[in-house]
Amino acid sequence: MKPAVCLLSGGLDSSTCLALARRDGFAAHALTVDYGQRHRVELEAAARIAASLGVVKHLIVPIDLRLFGGSALTDDLDVPKSGATDGIPITYVPARNTVFLSLALAWAEVLASSDIFIGVTKAGVENRTHIRIHTPLVSLAKADIIRLAQDLGVDFRLTHSCYDPEASGRPCGRCDSCRLRLKGFREAGIRDPLDYIHEDR
Repeated sequence: MKPAVCLLSGGLDSSTCLALARRDGFAAHALTVDYGQRHRVELEAAARIAASLGVVKHLIVPIDLRLFGGSALTDDLDVPKSGATDGIPITYVPARNTVFLSLALAWAEVLASSDIFIGVTKAGVENRTHIRIHTPLVSLAKADIIRLAQDLGVDFRLTHSCYDPEASGRPCGRCDSCRLRLKGFREAGIRDPLDYIHEDR
């Protein structure tokens, strides 16, 4: 099987991309980035998903984006819970996906791999025509991703999407990520098995 590097946050999208890579016959190598995110429970979710989907190897790479600040995910800023706002959200981490893709590319080169899977961006790598950035979810709504994940056998109980979970890892149910996830499950006609602190289903 051809090796592929799959960026894995532990969330729904990246878990689905990893499952797609496995379905398509790739020897999946999962890469998770510990960038100093306050919702560190996602690192545990990534480890659970990697084990569940049978990756060849799972690496957790530390890189401290807290040094730059400017995001509620890496700074002492409140995670918004009142719905989406206009403009760039405070939970945006500057250049995070570009940094992640750079790390994935580094590992892909070591593995002699031409395939990287990422579930969160349309970004490509310019002037590297032998590298293919797979974005299989880019045209799908969240409900479509959830249906696809179910078809692929992703265990939703192992995933984590919340930006502001309690210490035990229980999702808040009110941050933008929780709201988007819950809305997707409602539209997909599938019940989200996670136990939310606050829940409007």
